[in-house]
Amino acid sequence: MRRLYTPIPPIANGLLTAKDAGATYSAPHGGEETVQTATNGITLGYSDKGTGLPLVFLHAFPLNRTMWAAQEAALSPRFRVITVDLRGHGESDAPLWHYSLDQAADDVRALLDHLSIRQALFVGLSMGGYILFAFYRKHAERVKGLVLADTKAQADTPEGKEGRFQMAQTAYKKGPSAIADIMIPKLLSPATIRTRPELVRHVRAMIEGNQMSGIVGDLMAMAERPDSVPLLNRIACPTQIIVGELDQATPPADAGLMAERIPGSRLAVIPQAAHLANLEQPEAFTQTVAAFASGLAAI
Repeated sequence: MRRLYTPIPPIANGLLTAKDAGATYSAPHGGEETVQTATNGITLGYSDKGTGLPLVFLHAFPLNRTMWAAQEAALSPRFRVITVDLRGHGESDAPLWHYSLDQAADDVRALLDHLSIRQALFVGLSMGGYILFAFYRKHAERVKGLVLADTKAQADTPEGKEGRFQMAQTAYKKGPSAIADIMIPKLLSPATIRTRPELVRHVRAMIEGNQMSGIVGDLMAMAERPDSVPLLNRIACPTQIIVGELDQATPPADAGLMAERIPGSRLAVIPQAAHLANLEQPEAFTQTVAAFASGLAAI
């Protein structure tokens, strides 16, 4: 088990280049430019910065693509970085209907087609990792490599499904602010909540910016997801696994299971980080992704 926590120097943001004619643009997140495109019957928001090996980042529940701001800034001078607002989140549509992880995977595949990207390295954290398992089942030929961060392969237990049902009722009755109250202690370590109010405010703003339909739809999708443990030994692409050492939602034992079952995979444990390891320890997380991506780019 490797522990990677060497900081890397910050790198300035690159500028977004729109490669898709007919796209629409907005600046929803602190002035960051967004590209939106029609995908599978909805409008999907995303950012596309840099050139080189494509890195596609899929965010956690119930956040949005701005959770990847530090990684986008550091990596876009070296790679093509695409961050996506998944269906139901951020600047993407949140239709009031049934959601599934297969549907989210197809949204991502359609976006790759739109951007003329044949293969990419995918980085998924928590729910983003669940979507990557669905994506790999359906579109393995599009995957050059995987980074599975603070996620797990197992399906929900009956207790887990019941918890998602109850959270959906809370979202319906009390709205996204109540979901933020529930989720922040699950996403961030106690020390971060106590000493980094600006990060807590950012996470709360991402959660409260979602519509109830997207929150409930994702809860249903995650509750219905299949067990991906049987898939692990069939994953044939290079795979990096990352977990925060303090992660309670998907603890290091879950990461260890994936590392044991996925052939040739690597495991990095990020010290002093809980579920949102990329936000609590961005330098260590980004260093791990950068090293892995650099190795893939050379292949």
